[in-house]
Amino acid sequence: MKMIVGLGNIGTRYDETRHNTGFMVVEQLARDYHLGAFTHLKQEAVAVTGMINGEKVMIVKPTTFMNDSGRAVGPLVDYYDIDLDDLVVVNDDLDMPVGKVRLKTHGASGGHNGLKSIINALGTNKFNRIKVGIDHPKHGTVVSHVLGKFTKEERPDFDQAVLTAEYALEDWINGENFAQLMNEYN
Repeated sequence: MKMIVGLGNIGTRYDETRHNTGFMVVEQLARDYHLGAFTHLKQEAVAVTGMINGEKVMIVKPTTFMNDSGRAVGPLVDYYDIDLDDLVVVNDDLDMPVGKVRLKTHGASGGHNGLKSIINALGTNKFNRIKVGIDHPKHGTVVSHVLGKFTKEERPDFDQAVLTAEYALEDWINGENFAQLMNEYN
């Protein structure tokens, strides 16, 4: 089974915010494949499991806040005995412009507290990730920026990035090597 984890914050007050980019990508994938409603798991997450192009896939949204994402991801990876090659984490990235998508097979957290928590929980930084750009704030604080919504001008670029991330996930689910996908999508 493949596991795709979208990062974000649970609660309607965070819906459609930049920090919920990971949630928005995995929700789109689940909708497009008619996988049904997310249900609560005991590992501090909601998930939906189904078949995508003949491959069993579990799509996960941690119900911890972003900074504690590892509290959900670590136990889920252990419980379902997920090989780290079969895991992808989707997250927002302040260091990339809105609309940019970047795939990585490993690396440091880059200051992203959700990734830092997952790295600590897994005991390694060697797991696949798809980063979606949300850009740095032009004014105001980083916190108000990541917890804010995309502007009307940013939204078309963001929507295209969600589709690009979804296509990369589909290619990976269909058996393409993640490292090769980096060359294709980066």
